[in-house]
Amino acid sequence: MDKLLAPAPAASPINSGDTAFVLIAAALVLLMTPGLAFFYGGLVRTRNVLNTMMMSLLLMAVVGVTWVLWGYSLAFDVSVKVPEFGQGIEKFIGGLDWAFLNGVKFTEPDPVGYAGTIPHAVFMVYQMMFAIITPALISGAIVERMSFKAYFWFILLWSTLVYPPLAHMVWGRGWLQELGSLDFAGGTVVHISSGVAAVVAVLMIGSRKDFATRPHTPHNVPYVLLGIGILWFGWFGFNGGSALAAGPLAAVAIVATTVSTSAGGLTWLLVEWVLRGKPTAVGIASGFLAGLVGITPAAGFVMPIGAILIGSITAVCCFIAVSLRAKFKFDDSLDTFSVHGVGGTVGAMLTGVFATKVAFGGDAPLGLLDGNPILIWKQFEGVAITYVFAGVATFIILFVLKLFMDLRVPQSVEEQGIDLPVHGEEGYGSEFGSGVFISQSSTEG
Repeated sequence: MDKLLAPAPAASPINSGDTAFVLIAAALVLLMTPGLAFFYGGLVRTRNVLNTMMMSLLLMAVVGVTWVLWGYSLAFDVSVKVPEFGQGIEKFIGGLDWAFLNGVKFTEPDPVGYAGTIPHAVFMVYQMMFAIITPALISGAIVERMSFKAYFWFILLWSTLVYPPLAHMVWGRGWLQELGSLDFAGGTVVHISSGVAAVVAVLMIGSRKDFATRPHTPHNVPYVLLGIGILWFGWFGFNGGSALAAGPLAAVAIVATTVSTSAGGLTWLLVEWVLRGKPTAVGIASGFLAGLVGITPAAGFVMPIGAILIGSITAVCCFIAVSLRAKFKFDDSLDTFSVHGVGGTVGAMLTGVFATKVAFGGDAPLGLLDGNPILIWKQFEGVAITYVFAGVATFIILFVLKLFMDLRVPQSVEEQGIDLPVHGEEGYGSEFGSGVFISQSSTEG
């Protein structure tokens, strides 16, 4: 009788459909890092392909551990609940209450209110995938010359001191979110931050020794195409999963991602065809990437026509940026800033134009076309703050590292290629058997 009269247990807020959706999205975002490795690996010369791919895969090892130990807590631990915002230091960085995943449960949602229908641990691991790929993007600017030892310490420090504060300010109830700057899936947090860091890294490390005297054509264009295909596939988890639930908002983001990417590839192809006479495979891949980058901050806020315009405009801007980079002989080797920095900036600003309540939901007007021009200013604030913070922090990290170690490999290693001297292996097995290679210096050990 006591059991019959006892109150029924409270229903769990965990939704199995949402949980499954975000788990799949997390897997898709993780797949993007090997996709990036193929994309970057195909663009460099044969003798550096493994080192270049390792620069992406290394993040899967390092951040996969540090995010659990301290990164997640620094990014998202805050002592308020939605819709409140952090105060004092919590405007800029989280605390350490969730360090070592203390209190991060598998059976309950997070206590802040980031994602109310999935377990806290699922939200944590989904955000981990963003923290993994963001520093990996920087590597495209400094391939074929940066010391792997220096790169290891750089990404360890950058993923601790730069990414968590930015993620907190934008998504963790912090300063930029309080300002009203919109970033659905990482225009500022991921793309602008990595693009700006890339510029600083190039300025501090310098150009490749033979940058102005030898051609640096991609050694494996099929790798590039495979990479962009994997990136596009994974980006559905990147943007769609940022809805944190399987519902209309995820559908808006995935549709926007698809059509923006298509528009970016088509636009780049046509522009290149008209201006240079040949539509190239690397060109259409770059256009697809520009469309993906441009729509990232806007994915959950815009309708399909707005997404097409964002993809097309971003592709044109990135095409111009790539052309200017080549003209001015700035050795951002794989155009990290020209695509991710410029694309993220353009996408963030166009979010202020095309964001609409029809797409996102709610009653409040969002962007310029919704009757709210003030969002453009808020987007500019978010972009400007990200530029300054990421640029200054990256400079400090590299300046300190330079006091303790060489930032680049010895010239003899750079001339021969980094794969054999540093990693003891090569991508295609044609030279290692001969045993003819220059040993790395002790500083690279």
